[in-house]
Amino acid sequence: MSSTSLQPAQSASRIGLLGGSFDPPHLAHLALAHVAQQQLDLDELRWLPAGAPWQKAGREMASAEHRLAMLRLLLADQPGMHIDPRELQRDGATYTVDTLRELRTERPDAQWFLLLGQDQYQRLDTWRDWPELLRGLNLAVVARDGQAPRAPLALAQVAHQMQVLTMARLDISASQIRQRCARGLSVTALVGAAVAGYIEKNGLYAAENRSAAPANTPDLTGPNRH
Repeated sequence: MSSTSLQPAQSASRIGLLGGSFDPPHLAHLALAHVAQQQLDLDELRWLPAGAPWQKAGREMASAEHRLAMLRLLLADQPGMHIDPRELQRDGATYTVDTLRELRTERPDAQWFLLLGQDQYQRLDTWRDWPELLRGLNLAVVARDGQAPRAPLALAQVAHQMQVLTMARLDISASQIRQRCARGLSVTALVGAAVAGYIEKNGLYAAENRSAAPANTPDLTGPNRH
């Protein structure tokens, strides 16, 4: 009588999604990514730079090429982190639900975690097709000042998966960094030396050439190095 050894079933990959305009990416973004990796036990963390986020309508952003280049510098040698540039390649406004539809088709076996700040969570019911977005998605929301995240009324009435992320407060914002650059002040402590050097070299946020591409434009269609 022969016996057959049973192989343990493999668990679904746990993949975090961190989206944003990243104009510019900074050390608070990176701190959140590290917290998510540790507290969610992620197998992978994907950064999703937005092409034309509808929430940012009316403000000119640095070009997609610049923002992607800065993100690559910020994530150099960061294990388990990768850049997914699909939203930069998409025409028109950027909606998270469109990206999640694509990802679910590509990786139907994966368990997805969407990283959000408290402010984003409180406005989630204004996002396009947000009820569809919630299906099969885990929300990972950063607790602000130690307070539990509070859902808007519409969202609170819909069953959804939400996990609280706890991290030390970092008073860093992209608008603060852009203002410092415009005043000619150093931003190294906020973005790191590599990104600060890139901003200075390309004159970002200090002149009228914010939309110009860098001299060595990264290939948006090529493989991600990070």
